[in-house]
Formats: sequence, C-alpha cells, structure tokens
Amino acid sequence: MRQATFETTYPAEAAHPFHRRMMEGSEVTRADLLIWGPTEAVTTLTWFDAGRSEVADVLAAVDSTTRTHLVAADGGTYAFVRQTAYELPDPVLDLVAASRVVFVPPVRFEEDGVVRFDAVGESEAIGGFYADLAELFPTELVRVREFRQWPAPAALTDRRREALEVAVAVGYYDVPRSGSVADVAAELDCARSTAGELLRRAESTVLTAFAGEPDRPSSAFR
Repeated sequence: MRQATFETTYPAEAAHPFHRRMMEGSEVTRADLLIWGPTEAVTTLTWFDAGRSEVADVLAAVDSTTRTHLVAADGGTYAFVRQTAYELPDPVLDLVAASRVVFVPPVRFEEDGVVRFDAVGESEAIGGFYADLAELFPTELVRVREFRQWPAPAALTDRRREALEVAVAVGYYDVPRSGSVADVAAELDCARSTAGELLRRAESTVLTAFAGEPDRPSSAFR
C-alpha cells in the first residue's frame, strides 16, 4: 500500500464556492478540511486561518449550507458545516467516486487555488487516479511513501527515553522554552554535553521513525 501527496490547482470556475471566495481575495488564506461525511446531509469540520467574521463571509458563498457553527481556536476558526450537496463539479465527483483510492485528511485549500491532499491505495490505483486527475486540472505528485497505519514506535534506549521525559518535565520543549540542557543534565546527574548528546540522538530516532521512509521520485507513477 502506498500513500501519495498531490497538489492540484483549481481554476476559479471549478473550485468549491468557499475556495473560490478565498481565491477572489479574503482574509482567509488557508483552510484545512479535517472531517467530511458522505451522507445525504454532508457534514464537514474545517479549520480556517482567520477570525469568525472572515470565515462567515467565506462560507456565505456556499449556497447548499443549512447549518454552520463557528468556534475560535488554535489561532483560527473551526467551522462545523452541514450542506445538502458537496458543490464540486460533476467530473471531480465522478472521478472520486470511480477511483480505487481513499483520501486521508486534512485536505488543504490555499488562496492561490492549490488543493493539497493525500490518497492511499495500491500503486496501480494511485497511478491511475493521478493520470485521470491531471487530465482535469494541473496536478503535481509531490510525494510517495509506504502507507503506515501509525508511525512505528521509535526504538529508544532506556537512557534516551529518560532524557526525553526529563526534558519535557523541565520545560525544554515548552514554547517558549522554559528549561535548558543544563536543567536536563542536573536531573540526570550527568555532564551538560552528555545530556545534549542524549537528546539529539533521541530526537533523531523519534523524528526519523515519525517521518517514515524518504520520498520516492514521483516519476514512478508517470
């Protein structure tokens, strides 16, 4: 199973109404579609990088909306929206319905018309979907990697795990940072250089496991 990241550029006439409003000029420059439900009453949860009034203005362009609830959080606004239709062009909906891939949230909408999203499936299915989508709109295959249900647990030594736990406890990873490597060293009863080395190696192990395998050339599906 493979997971592929796509970037598709929608022309204004084919974009979703709220995306079109963003493209025309709005305080909203990014929207992350987090949850959507393919039911008779389409329910979505989207995060927008703007305040409630600006988000309400963008969503006013969606004629099929029957209910909206806005919540300010995380530096922007979450929008719970219920619609009677998806309001995307039929060729797009037909392509999605016929594809043999599944889509992984979030789907990111940007003010320049770009939509960035991930799809999961077998190599042949991803390649076919890519070819069909590229016939509709300019599309770039950004990244392809092995699909994982969840990142594999990092293989940390006990000492490195302890260093991370202490670093969290003393505020080393707070934003802004409230603890130092010296604080970690004091708790571990070791030299500052040793604490720094433990943290660097632990961070390398965790981040490498989280990121997964390196990108594969997109030419694999061309």
